[in-house]
Amino acid sequence: MTIQSIIQVIERFAPPAYQESYDNAGLLFGHAGWEAKGVLLTLDATEAVLDEAIEKGCNLVIAHHPIVFGGLKRITGRNYVERVAIKAIKNDIAVYAAHTNLDNVRAGVSAMMAKQLGLEKTRVLDPKQGLLRKLYTFVPAGHASAVQDALFAAGAGHIGNYSECSFYHEGTGTFKGGEGTDPFVGKPGERHGEAEVKVEVIFPAQLEGAVTAALRQAHPYEEVAYDVVKLENRWAEVGSGLIGELPEGMDEMAFLRMVKERFRTGCVRYTPLRGKNVRKVAVCGGAGSFLLRQARSAGADAYISADFKYHEFFDAENQLIIADVGHFESEQFAVDLFYHILTENFSNFAPLKSTINTNPVNYL
Repeated sequence: MTIQSIIQVIERFAPPAYQESYDNAGLLFGHAGWEAKGVLLTLDATEAVLDEAIEKGCNLVIAHHPIVFGGLKRITGRNYVERVAIKAIKNDIAVYAAHTNLDNVRAGVSAMMAKQLGLEKTRVLDPKQGLLRKLYTFVPAGHASAVQDALFAAGAGHIGNYSECSFYHEGTGTFKGGEGTDPFVGKPGERHGEAEVKVEVIFPAQLEGAVTAALRQAHPYEEVAYDVVKLENRWAEVGSGLIGELPEGMDEMAFLRMVKERFRTGCVRYTPLRGKNVRKVAVCGGAGSFLLRQARSAGADAYISADFKYHEFFDAENQLIIADVGHFESEQFAVDLFYHILTENFSNFAPLKSTINTNPVNYL
């Protein structure tokens, strides 16, 4: 099994197209064509984690956080990033990161947080725009179903929990074949009118190549007429954070104690209590203060995330409780998510979870 085959499985779950513009997810060191001798899963690819990989015979480290964010102008070992780079290269260890793309899928890091709390009826807190495309094509009436089937098989036509969604409208298409053409209907050099169906389907942007290839393969015409249009619709399946409901309302302090226990954190920083039960809860892994407004607007009673600054706690405006559990603590379950993705797809290949606690923060 190659490293590339492992990467493909992860990226089917968390496509690189979903990462934020500032991010650096992907294969950071090593070669995708190498044979995968062992895989070590971690939140951070630190020096200690690479030592563990060497000890356990793993030549692929999969991390949530990219060890390299900006460009490296020199690699001299002056800081931990450069030392990790040197160690990885010297020992032929590939390092791969799935970061904000893993955050932004509905079943990603925030879903793991929601799972710890038993949240129900979850939905994406801040759905992303610009990730959907719409295909318009024109098909002879007798071939519309075959073309639709091909488009659906390529991944088009999904809207929420519905599949095979499309729209078509009957009309007449005209064309005149030039010299050297071999039209499916009509004769070269003569204008021809054909009863056609305009078919419309929606699909994720990263599937454009597969969808248009399926269209060309299934369409009977020598020249296939189609348009692909970028949509600005928000896509409910992809975006930042989740919001859901507890099975039953809880006393605020009892809820915070549960959060502390479930997230195994030494400290929960929180805003003043409101004297109300907690039922609707928003979550976001990592630094999540940017979603506070959305959590408030969605009517959350509590928002669990990390890395809130002092003045940002005031922005709760007594409308909800902010519970800052720590960056590592909010994302620690990403390792379990990696493990689940890989074991679901490779029944005869067992990845290892790192035993190194990479949290740089300690609590008294």
